[in-house]
Amino acid sequence: MKKILYIGLLFFFCLFGIAGRETEAQKNMTANSSEVITLGGGCFWCTEAIFREVRGVEKVESGYAGGSTTNPTYEDVCSGKTGHAEVVQITFNPQLITLEKILQIFFVTHDPTTLNRQGADSGTQYRSIIFYRNNQQKAVISKVIDELKKLKAYQKPIVTQIVPFNSFYRAENYHQDYFQQNPEESYCRIIINPKLEKFRKVFRENLKK
Repeated sequence: MKKILYIGLLFFFCLFGIAGRETEAQKNMTANSSEVITLGGGCFWCTEAIFREVRGVEKVESGYAGGSTTNPTYEDVCSGKTGHAEVVQITFNPQLITLEKILQIFFVTHDPTTLNRQGADSGTQYRSIIFYRNNQQKAVISKVIDELKKLKAYQKPIVTQIVPFNSFYRAENYHQDYFQQNPEESYCRIIINPKLEKFRKVFRENLKK
């Protein structure tokens, strides 16, 4: 089922050109311009590991966003009382990868139809969420989601939250680049590694050399 979902969504994106479209603003950006988007799709270890391999992505940081607690710790967020979600903050070069492609990867590599849950990870900190920084980003996000809904890419409604960016709190150092630092840890072997293998097959043209 997961394999079918990966391939099916890729087909939808390619067929209708969602991933390849660029706005005029993106075309006119200088080569030195960078853009930032903040995404939450479950455990940030998984999401970070995926986007670290994407060509055009310059920086990925795991952290917390969307809540009311200032400078939360991992333990605080896991309590479910802070309102924060586990997220990754992605800095990318729009000349090498578009926001549409970033979102394509995001939607294909997590389940946006499960409320406050990704697999066995349950709680509001694991909710599907996108933080936009300007109206241009918001429009792109809405357009991609509208296309997915129109194409009935999922059997259940998309519950991904789309909210304005407020603040990002970088997670503790031991969470950064967790997969690369702990490849033999059970969660990495059982959960992250299989997801990465599927991602690499579907998006092989977008991998860093």
